[in-house]
Amino acid sequence: MIPQSQAIYIQPGFVFLNNSLADANALLILRLRMLFMNERIEKLKVFLKESPNDCFLNHALALEYVKLEDDNAARELFEKNMATDAGYVATYYHLGKLLERIGAQQEAIAIYEKGMEVAKNARDMHSYNELQGAYEDLVY
Repeated sequence: MIPQSQAIYIQPGFVFLNNSLADANALLILRLRMLFMNERIEKLKVFLKESPNDCFLNHALALEYVKLEDDNAARELFEKNMATDAGYVATYYHLGKLLERIGAQQEAIAIYEKGMEVAKNARDMHSYNELQGAYEDLVY
């Protein structure tokens, strides 16, 4: 275990030590990734001002928030998509995964079940199979 006094930056899954070129490069890459994520978020927000109920844009923004581990913001957008267009199948899988990650297994199961129903009605067997796999991994 690395003593915190020796670490210069701690991010979930990352610890960077003093005087390490490899760690400095990794830190730079991480900061650039965060910068690009923030730029994507800002661009998506601009587009959403013009089309606030665009499910694709809301879904893309939610996925950016998932990457930043901002589960509340992501969940709000996924739920907004479901309220706006219950037939937007992609939302069910990602919302279910988010719910699993935060420990809301029963809610995730319900979302997967609803998503499978929607995917089946839309004859979207690829999405149905993904939802069914996630459901079975959770239930069995």
